[in-house]
Amino acid sequence: SAEVTINYRHGLPVITLTLPTRCERCQFTVKPVVTTVGAFLQDVQREDKGIERAEVFATDGSKVSNATLMEVLLMNDFKLVINNTAYSVSPPVKDMLSNEHATEMEDIKCLVHRLFVALHLEDHQIKKERELLQKLDHLKEELLPLEQMKARIMDSADAKTSRLLWVGLALMSTQGGALAWLTWWVYSWDIMEPVTYFITYGSAMAFYAYFVLTRQDYIYPDAKDRQFLHYFYRKSKKQHFNVERYNKLKEDLAEAEESLRRLRHPLHLRLPIQEINDKD
Repeated sequence: SAEVTINYRHGLPVITLTLPTRCERCQFTVKPVVTTVGAFLQDVQREDKGIERAEVFATDGSKVSNATLMEVLLMNDFKLVINNTAYSVSPPVKDMLSNEHATEMEDIKCLVHRLFVALHLEDHQIKKERELLQKLDHLKEELLPLEQMKARIMDSADAKTSRLLWVGLALMSTQGGALAWLTWWVYSWDIMEPVTYFITYGSAMAFYAYFVLTRQDYIYPDAKDRQFLHYFYRKSKKQHFNVERYNKLKEDLAEAEESLRRLRHPLHLRLPIQEINDKD
């Protein structure tokens, strides 16, 4: 037979054609989802070195691109041109063939999935839990010296911030006492009133400058936290405390703990809530 036929075997299309040089029938099994028209034509030419021209045309005469998937080509009739011979090809309807075994294949897939879950899920969960516990121990070991160093740095920064607050209170008290002494014992209020006005105006300028530099209002708790962070990072730089590495380890630790919590969830272990609590 000089015709080009297409049959489906085990769900894959098998294209049978006659090689022009060897004059014998040859079968080509293609994977329609991944195989392109160009790859199929190259396979045909490799099988018969006497083939100089191999092209595929649609029924309207337009050429089919080599990048077209065979799955798309087999949806409609087409013409296969080998050297100077053109073959009209009519692929069978794939839907009719696949629907015959659709129910059986779905049952097999469901059975395979259930068997895999029954055989490997518990071992996978135990292996994953062991890996997460090892990761947690490793992260905690790395974090322990960093936590100790961080605690010392935080204590030092907090002490400096507290001293700065008390120094500010002392300066304000000294200023108030000096203004009172100058007002009642040295000068009169007529002389000290302009002085207090410019002191107040200077304070307003200082608060505005703080806003310009920090883009924040001068609120005492925020200013305290900002000064604390300033001391903390300066102390960390002196003691070579890597803040970025510490934050990365803390994020990894939180992620590992969350993964372990999800893994030990009763729905994943298929255990009642009371049983999983007793296990923990």
